[in-house]
Amino acid sequence: MKMHIAVVTVATLALAGVVHAKGDLTTKPIELPGLKLGLGDAGYGVSQKTYELETGKSYQLEISSTGKKECAFQSPGLFTNIFLRKVEAGDAEIKAMALTELEFEEEGEAEIFFVPVKPGTYAWYCKGMEERGMKGEFIVK
Repeated sequence: MKMHIAVVTVATLALAGVVHAKGDLTTKPIELPGLKLGLGDAGYGVSQKTYELETGKSYQLEISSTGKKECAFQSPGLFTNIFLRKVEAGDAEIKAMALTELEFEEEGEAEIFFVPVKPGTYAWYCKGMEERGMKGEFIVK
């Protein structure tokens, strides 16, 4: 009897975390409000500080720079906890397994297409410019 209860308990616990998804999770991405970097007279402003996301949903985020300040855009926590579908920059479509940084040396834009796979709060920032306000967070639920 004890063995039967143990097997049922283990099976129940194993199935409790199972999520079933049908279809391609990367299609029809949700377009997030664009993130503009380098706003304001001093060039340290950003258009948005916080993004709320959900695991298993596909997103599209355009990140652009005014070119007033160089920006090495990073979000190590997010970038290691997403499925990266592609990055579009200029006339190029880049398909890679991971993303480390988007560097804007002058005015430009890049668009990332991704699916968050792990909940958490992940900082984003322009490296070295955090204290001047060029930072925010991705909250993944």
